[in-house]
Amino acid sequence: MINRIRDIRQEKGLTLADLAAACNPPTTAQTIGRLETGMRNLSIKWMDRIAAALDIAPELLVRSDAAVQPQIVATLADTGAEPLAKPRDAILATDLGGEMPLMVLSVETSVGEYRPGDQLWLRQMDPADYQRAINRDVLVPRKGGRFSFGRLIDRQGVMVGILPPGSGQKQQVVDDPAWLAVAEMLVRRL
Repeated sequence: MINRIRDIRQEKGLTLADLAAACNPPTTAQTIGRLETGMRNLSIKWMDRIAAALDIAPELLVRSDAAVQPQIVATLADTGAEPLAKPRDAILATDLGGEMPLMVLSVETSVGEYRPGDQLWLRQMDPADYQRAINRDVLVPRKGGRFSFGRLIDRQGVMVGILPPGSGQKQQVVDDPAWLAVAEMLVRRL
């Protein structure tokens, strides 16, 4: 198992000493260096400490020896597919930035523009930002552990109006939802 501590640490502009000091409890730069190079075993406890210090999910610290990072090798334009001069790493859904939590809605049957097997990645929003999600697809919790999903078409005070994606369905009104998650990425198998 190869770890990505060094790559992520350098991406964030941190030195070994910076990361060591950010750990809770703090550790030494030498220990972080040994963990990065594999000279010291990266336990679950260490993964949790380092991930918290880097402000990332612990699973982003490791990758399989056999796993290859997906590459962007071409771009599609009006003239067709054009190769990139130098391929670059593609952003994985788990690498999306943002402070609020990500969640996934799995599509089981065709509804509106969504097909079976689709995964819709959504990001929770702060209630103060709900107005920015108007006319976007959202997932909203309802009482009793249920959800409403569809286009956010209205917000009045603490009430939100959702138009489901299926044809002929009526608007749903949710009173004071605990949170709202707006669609950020569609993952679809071909």
